[in-house]
Amino acid sequence: MIEANSREYWRATAALCLGSFMIFANVYLTQPLLPTLAREFGVSALESSWTFTITTAMLGLSLLIYGGLSDALGRRGIMIITLAGVMVCGFALSFVEGYNQLLLLRGLQGLLLGGLPAIAIAYMNDEFTPRALSLAVGLYIGGNTLGGIGGRLIGGFVGEYLGWQGAFLVMGGISLLCVLAFIYLLPRSKRFESRPLRVGVIVKAMGAHLSNPMLLSAYIIGGLNFFIFINQYSYITFVLADAPYNLPASFLGMLFLTYLTGTFGSAISGKVSDFLPQPRAMSLGIVILMIGSCVTLSESIVMIIIGFLINSFGFFFCHSTASSWVSKQATHAKASASSLYLVFYYVGASLGGFYLQPFWKQWHWPGVILGSLIILVVTLSYSLRLEKRRIA
Repeated sequence: MIEANSREYWRATAALCLGSFMIFANVYLTQPLLPTLAREFGVSALESSWTFTITTAMLGLSLLIYGGLSDALGRRGIMIITLAGVMVCGFALSFVEGYNQLLLLRGLQGLLLGGLPAIAIAYMNDEFTPRALSLAVGLYIGGNTLGGIGGRLIGGFVGEYLGWQGAFLVMGGISLLCVLAFIYLLPRSKRFESRPLRVGVIVKAMGAHLSNPMLLSAYIIGGLNFFIFINQYSYITFVLADAPYNLPASFLGMLFLTYLTGTFGSAISGKVSDFLPQPRAMSLGIVILMIGSCVTLSESIVMIIIGFLINSFGFFFCHSTASSWVSKQATHAKASASSLYLVFYYVGASLGGFYLQPFWKQWHWPGVILGSLIILVVTLSYSLRLEKRRIA
């Protein structure tokens, strides 16, 4: 097996981190470009957000497919094929002329984007020693965060100077380099053992997870929190692109640097859970998210940024805690339990824009915050219910 700090360890970890960066950079590329796309294609704020939501929806649903396929067909090949497909879609997106074509390709890209997230940790489980695995997973998740920030910065800065087509073209070029490096660096599987693809067993395991209230509550908390958190970023881009701020796409991309407090929140969530029960820690994260949302109601751009810094910390603190809770509470088929959490997570991201649109249309940003607080009260109640069940 691959030992920590060995040459193979660093090659494999670097490959998976690059792949992770590429995946999430492509997912979030269009978020700072939403006002630009709305103007370019003459569509509403909600319709422009579909370039993001259709991608996350397809990514979430694809997670139900790739795990089982990789158990039967192998890990490395599927990751390479899907990454290459993401790259091809990226280049094709830079040449589209109609909005429907754009949505179709973003949906296809989303379906391919799920390949690596669904399989990467399973590959590490197969090939790495336990100590190497624990070290590599932390670096891999860091790649997720950097990809999310990087994609938004690329979309913002390149989109401002080269247009939205240029942003896709540059992202396609970066993806090509990542794919080539991934193929070169990632060692071939040596310990993978093929297992028959048994759909009935997978469906039965998922049904059991969904009927477990300790797991279902965490799925709802994670899905609905992301439902709100990520779509607040989508709508705030329209606020800041309009008067009196009139901020360019490059600054809108930089707004996503507020995610860095989320990296800190994720990092300390495990330590906090050592002395605070996890459901209570989830509640704390949700309350922080509610406070940050209220801070963004200020007209001061500094206070808006501070609000999003608070939001990011609270959201990722709760998200990391909920993810860990799922892993601990699942008594069997832990991989499918974690996959279901991610399905709720990404499908939630894709649906939040539809929910917030009526609030935005009626009251603009204060309406978005009102709609957010309604949902966050729901997730807070689920976390408090988990605490009661834990004590009982």
